[in-house]
Amino acid sequence: MSALPDMSASNVTVIGDVMLDRFWTGATQRMSPEAPVPVVNVSSQEDRAGGAGNVAVNLAQLGLTVSLVGLCGDDDHARALRRCVEEAGVRWNVMPCAAETIVKLRVLSRNQQLLRMDFEESLSPHANDLFVGFAAQHLIDADLIVFSDYAKGSLALIESLIARCRSLGKTTLVDPKGHDFDRYRGATVLTPNLTELEAVVGPCQDDATLIAKAETLRSALELEAILVTRSEAGMTLIQAGSAPQHFAASAQEVFDVTGAGDTVIATLAGCLSAGLPMAEAARIANRAAGVVVAKLGTASVTPDELTMVGEGLRGAPDRQGVVSASDMLDVVAEARGRGQRVVMTNGCFDLLHPGHIAYLEQAATLGDMLVVAVNDDDSVRRLKGDARPVNAIADRMAVLVGLSAVDYVLPFSEDTPAKLIEALAPDVLVKGGDYVVEEIAGHESVMARGGEVVVLDFLEGHSTSSLIDRLSD
Repeated sequence: MSALPDMSASNVTVIGDVMLDRFWTGATQRMSPEAPVPVVNVSSQEDRAGGAGNVAVNLAQLGLTVSLVGLCGDDDHARALRRCVEEAGVRWNVMPCAAETIVKLRVLSRNQQLLRMDFEESLSPHANDLFVGFAAQHLIDADLIVFSDYAKGSLALIESLIARCRSLGKTTLVDPKGHDFDRYRGATVLTPNLTELEAVVGPCQDDATLIAKAETLRSALELEAILVTRSEAGMTLIQAGSAPQHFAASAQEVFDVTGAGDTVIATLAGCLSAGLPMAEAARIANRAAGVVVAKLGTASVTPDELTMVGEGLRGAPDRQGVVSASDMLDVVAEARGRGQRVVMTNGCFDLLHPGHIAYLEQAATLGDMLVVAVNDDDSVRRLKGDARPVNAIADRMAVLVGLSAVDYVLPFSEDTPAKLIEALAPDVLVKGGDYVVEEIAGHESVMARGGEVVVLDFLEGHSTSSLIDRLSD
């Protein structure tokens, strides 16, 4: 399973369009006599940070140190917005300007949004060189920069800010808007939704077209990656030098998609700032999206919620343990349908020792499900001699499946598991020791499908052979 990293040491600056999300809630018991609309008896009001503010709040919820930079008015709405941001633990570094603070007012009843009213004016005239200089002050100490563009004008000069980030060697993530993505040239990652992407590259009627067009755009804009959010179809990651990856939607029930994109880019940013690889960060961001769309209104996720979801995704629902090859094919198919990443390794595992444990725990962190293929007794004898195995296949598998890192165990009778690996088609094939990739059985079929082959170091000072030698002394 993709483990949630510790993000508490990370420092992120969020720059973009800030706004106040205000919610009026009340009961609806009758229709208006003046027009065919419900009458809402407003009984409560709640304010939340919207736009770039919601991105910052999401990051703070994940435990990061966060600074919010943007433009807003000097009015009561700005003060309400500042309270929301600072109560979440975010540093308020928003520059006041002559424009009124942007407000999105939503009217709700029975947990349903009935109406939204926007109060806004363009901030473009105020996004001048003075603001760029102000924002640039908050780039230096940040580990990573997030640009949250809601097309309200705060990022009218984003090209200049991205250029400054590049000169400082900063990773930059952009949630884009509009038809001109050339403005974001040189950023590290873009996170458009499918509609936003198609507005730039044209219709993407199937996955192959989407991947091809997104890769062309990524290359043209000198980006490291594009992460496309696709609602119920999940997400697709197009990354330089890697095969495209798709993550199926994990939400069990979609309640409200408000601010889901903010949660995605915030979680992606937090994971990247903590050192996770892009694909693993995207996988966790996909999990976060599944959590937040089940909440009402502009919302965020917590580390505990992400951890619980991750544990819920690990393995198939029944955690079958020891399985046959045919059953394993069904389990892998189901896992792939849920967007899970299957990791596979193999070996004799005759006398389990700390080196094996460390190796299997490392392997489990590379995906969502760890499958261990075990040589049966006859194949062990052919490989190791007539004195082996010490433990029969049933006992070896029982011990392995009792480890928390292992999800499924299955036997194989050939000298190598190459055929089994080709049939199961894992996303990641792992071996431990001093192997080179070309020596690992099954590496050709995994790599041909765009998967990864990873060699992990064994814990020094531990081996089955040395254990047997000590026992025989």
